[in-house]
Amino acid sequence: MAPAAPKTESANPARGASGASRPRHTGGGRSQGGGERSRRGQRGRRDGGERARSEFDQKVVSLRRVARVVAGGRRFSFSAAIVAGDRKGRVGVGLGKGADTALAMDKAMRDAKKHMVRIPMTDSKSIAHDVNAKYAASSVALRPSPARGIVAGSSIRTVLELAGITDITAKIHSRSKNKLNNARAAVEALKGLKN
Repeated sequence: MAPAAPKTESANPARGASGASRPRHTGGGRSQGGGERSRRGQRGRRDGGERARSEFDQKVVSLRRVARVVAGGRRFSFSAAIVAGDRKGRVGVGLGKGADTALAMDKAMRDAKKHMVRIPMTDSKSIAHDVNAKYAASSVALRPSPARGIVAGSSIRTVLELAGITDITAKIHSRSKNKLNNARAAVEALKGLKN
């Protein structure tokens, strides 16, 4: 009887001739290229420093979760209203909607910058004369009041502060509590100022 040939391969197909197990590809791990990319991205952010600060200050007037009804149920998104200004006579109100709050606020800020208005002010950073304006259901009256500061409420105060106006009195003549419409009514009133 002939002697049996020596076995070169192990009975386990996952093991090679050396007997060490071969690494299996599971697909769950990160490839080296992706890791290198992410490390490079972190270095880029660290070396680049912080993002440049905007020339405009901003304040959120309202932030709401809104829903629209579709065939499968409700789709939720967020709505943000922002007032932006440089406190030197420029101010704007913007509205943005997005899947999350950060996206909605970014869109609102871009919208506010797009709708900036320049306001003529006196040397004492007040307004020259009385103005009235109406936007949707909101009605607003603004009048100069020397040495009194800002006497205003709701979102109108935010608009006046970010515009850089002081010594002014504001009165809401409507029953509307809608902060976005009140802010837009204040901007409409400021647009009606003459030098």
